[in-house]
Amino acid sequence: MRYTRLRLAISLAAILSSLSALPAHAQKIIKYAHFHPARMDQSMHASAVTFKEHVEKATSGSIKVEIYPAGQLGSAQQIMEGLRLGTVELGVVHEGGVSGVYRPFNIFGMPYMFQSHAHAYAVLDGPFGKELGEDLKKKTGIRLMAYADNGVRHFTNSKRVIRTPDDMKGLKIRVQPSPVFIELVKALGASPTAIDWGETPAALAQGTADGQENSVTTIMSASLYQHQKYATLDGHIYGFFGYLINDRFYKSLTNEERLAVDAGVEKAKVVHRDMTRSLDLSAKKVLSEKGMQVTELTPAEVDQFRNATQPPVRKYLETSVSKEWTDKILSAVEAAKK
Repeated sequence: MRYTRLRLAISLAAILSSLSALPAHAQKIIKYAHFHPARMDQSMHASAVTFKEHVEKATSGSIKVEIYPAGQLGSAQQIMEGLRLGTVELGVVHEGGVSGVYRPFNIFGMPYMFQSHAHAYAVLDGPFGKELGEDLKKKTGIRLMAYADNGVRHFTNSKRVIRTPDDMKGLKIRVQPSPVFIELVKALGASPTAIDWGETPAALAQGTADGQENSVTTIMSASLYQHQKYATLDGHIYGFFGYLINDRFYKSLTNEERLAVDAGVEKAKVVHRDMTRSLDLSAKKVLSEKGMQVTELTPAEVDQFRNATQPPVRKYLETSVSKEWTDKILSAVEAAKK
């Protein structure tokens, strides 16, 4: 009997000891998805590492951040679906990917809206950007934490210098499979060719497309300069990434954890913007060093492109998205000029 009681006492002590060794609360995991290579010279990855380091330290390890770079968790569409379902906690997704589940983001395809990075930030960080984010959360359950740069988009091609809309005529321009980009290129008299991103370098190499439009960041990361001789710095679209988090997961965090996540996103946004903006502002130098012939446009020349493209694209957006959101962004753009 005494032996049995002794064994029970030892077993109970062992159980209590193991229980005391467990953390008071189970560790929370943030699966963080992005699409750039896992290198610190890539803005999306450098910002992800910044977020991870801040959040894990600020929460004393109650949150663990797992970074999944280079599309490891799937396409933008799959990440957006994961964010809706909660199988992905945090994703950094470009505006085209977001528009797949929330159509109003297509309004950022309105060409030649922003005069500078600061002008874009004033609109995105201001009342308009906040209102759009609130509507996104209400309609999808995805919380928009911040906007960060995806680079200013420019035209490149393998045929000739482009300085006016007439120079675009007859060119086959690769665009992402998005109606708003198709409308933009058609308005300039070129032939839009919708090609998935993964097939774009081969399409340019084989001549399926004469040109394309993307940011300097993307041109460099995909080595598109190998098949494109001419670049025109027209800046037709300010591209951005949304820092997105599943709202149920966000609400499940303690107040201290939310503050850590909020601050981590803010730090990541600053790193992301600074790195991408720096490359944008060095576009002529960076692309020239890769052997491209770079054309910079005067404000009057940019106006020619704006006048050719904004009316038809605006008409399309008013019909396919809504007149309300189209009017709102253009009003916000105008107000931010003052």
